[in-house]
Amino acid sequence: MSSKSTPLPLSRDSVVAAHKVVEGQIHRTPVLTSSSLSALLPSKNTLYFKAENLQKGGAFKFRGASYNLSCLAPEELAKGVCTHSSGNHAGALALAAKLRGVPCYVVMPNNSAQPKIDAVRAYGATITFCEPNAPARAATLASVQAQTGATFIPPYDAVNTILGQGTALLELIDQAPEPLAAVIAPVGGGGLLAGTALAADGTGIRVFGAEPVGADDCARGLEEGKRRENVDAQTIADGLRTPVGVLNFPIIQEKVEKVITVTDEEIIEAMRLMWERLKIVVEPSGAASFAAIRSPKFQELGIEGPVGIIISGGNTDLSKPLPWVRADH
Repeated sequence: MSSKSTPLPLSRDSVVAAHKVVEGQIHRTPVLTSSSLSALLPSKNTLYFKAENLQKGGAFKFRGASYNLSCLAPEELAKGVCTHSSGNHAGALALAAKLRGVPCYVVMPNNSAQPKIDAVRAYGATITFCEPNAPARAATLASVQAQTGATFIPPYDAVNTILGQGTALLELIDQAPEPLAAVIAPVGGGGLLAGTALAADGTGIRVFGAEPVGADDCARGLEEGKRRENVDAQTIADGLRTPVGVLNFPIIQEKVEKVITVTDEEIIEAMRLMWERLKIVVEPSGAASFAAIRSPKFQELGIEGPVGIIISGGNTDLSKPLPWVRADH
C-alpha cells in the first residue's frame, strides 16, 4: 500500500485493519491492575492500566510510527522519513525506521529532554535542532524535506497515525477480563485520544480525555465548540504541550464524552502513586489519565464498572530529581 493511495476511513474497522498490519512489529503491552489504587477511588472502580510505557521506544507512539511506515511504498522508504517532535514520536519513528533500515530525519526543539535526544540519536536518526515554537519547527522541517526528499510522518495529525494509536485500546479490550465501562487517555495533539475513541466505537465503552490545566486547549475548544489553534503550554507533562490536531479535534468532539483537566500537582501525585504501587516508570504525561480518574470531576460522573487507563509513556529524565522530590523540598 502506498501513502499516495487513499488512507483508510477513520473508523473502528480501520483501527482493526491497522492492528493486523502492525501486531507483529509492536509489543502487545501488558495490562496491570492494583487493588490498592482501585480502592483509593470513592467509586471503587476496578482499574486496568494499559502499560504503553513498556512499548518499544517507551511510549504508544511506536504504534502510529510503525503503521505509517507500513503504508509507504518502497521508493518512499528508500528516501527516508522525517518528522518534528520534542520526544516520544521522534524516538518511535527513529526506532521504527531503524528496524526497517530506513533513513530518518528528526527536527527537535533545542529544549527537548536530554534522554529523548539521546534515544533518537541511539536509534540512528539525524537530528536538526530548532527554536521551541511551531513556526520554527515547520520551517526547519521544510528545509530538511527539501534536502532529503524524505516523507513527513506527522506525530498526531494524520489518518494513519490516529489509526495506529487506536490499536492500544483494541488490545486492552481483548486483555481485560471483563467489559470496560469507560476508558481514559491523555490528550496533547490528540492522536491517542482520537484513535481510542474510534476503537471504542460501538462497544458501549465511554471515552474520556485527560489534559493538563496548563495546556487545556482541547478542553477549552470543546467548551467553545471550535478547535483552538494555539496553546501557551505551561505543564510538567511535556508530551501534552501540543495543540490538538485538525483531524483529531472533530473526532474527539463527536466521540469523547469529556476532557478532564488536571493540575501539575495532581499529575505528580498520580505519577508517584503509580511508581510506588504499580512498580513501573511512568512519565508525567503517562500519569495524566490516572490523575483525571482520581479527580472529583471524574468521580462526580458516577461511572460504575471497570475503567481502562492508557499509560502513554515512561520516558522520564532520571538524571534530574523526580518531581515529587522537588515538590517536597
